[in-house]
Amino acid sequence: MAKRSQLPLTALRAFEAFARLGKMSLAADELCVTHGAVSRQVRSLEALCGVKLTQGPRNALKLTDAGAKMAASLGRTFDELEETFHLVRAAADKELHISCVGTLAMKWLIPRLSGFHARHPELSIRVTEAYGPVDFTREPFDAAIRLAETIEGDGLTAIPFLDNFHGPVVAPELAVGGLDLARTPRLHTRPHRQAWDEWSAHSGVPVPEAVENREYEHLFYMLEAAVAGLGVGLSPWIYVANDIAAGRLAAPFGFTPTPARFHLVLPGAPPKRGLKAFREWLIEEAAKAPAPPMLAEAAA
Repeated sequence: MAKRSQLPLTALRAFEAFARLGKMSLAADELCVTHGAVSRQVRSLEALCGVKLTQGPRNALKLTDAGAKMAASLGRTFDELEETFHLVRAAADKELHISCVGTLAMKWLIPRLSGFHARHPELSIRVTEAYGPVDFTREPFDAAIRLAETIEGDGLTAIPFLDNFHGPVVAPELAVGGLDLARTPRLHTRPHRQAWDEWSAHSGVPVPEAVENREYEHLFYMLEAAVAGLGVGLSPWIYVANDIAAGRLAAPFGFTPTPARFHLVLPGAPPKRGLKAFREWLIEEAAKAPAPPMLAEAAA
């Protein structure tokens, strides 16, 4: 592809504004520069072109034939650029890119998105799995969902929308007659090996040494291992509510609350217009979430 010559874009923009508005002062106001700055840009463009583009006294400049030809071409070009810019921006406003913890996306968010699209057919949602701290200056996300006690970051707005409860889950056949934590293989996820200690602290239930420990890279792998009867895992309630209702998993100890909550995180800059609709829908869906069986209820 041939290399494009370097056009004097600043000078062309200044000349187009003068030609369209008819006065240097009006062009200066539109471009937020001084009258002298516009005049210098027009003179520099004339020097580069090697032809006069304006004529007459300084306070009543008119376009020459060459200037009128240049102005007409620039007007069409800037109109087309402006139209394309607005079309591209409008298309971008219709897509929301959401960064979300993976298991929540798989087990809760994505299965509900058809309801959002039915309500807002003009918007689309793109979900990307992510877990780390939210930094909208480095990542191309419009919003993020994280599970945390607090969300830190300059200019961030964090909206808690869903409480978190966690508890042991196991294949129903392993829970018949009560679950013996000491005799059942214990399932872990590599990024969160402290989960059992946290549950013991929150629930007050002592956790004995396991007969065997089995580790998985992701929580959704560990949950499938629990469904397959490979041991007892620990999970947030919202991830397993459907599996428990369907009889794929049992929660013999019930669930206990944690200090962490699911947050919708928004950037400090004005968010995309569609994010208001997404935020409202997300809060509505969270309000419909079933309450978990609590630890005391399971023990009764």
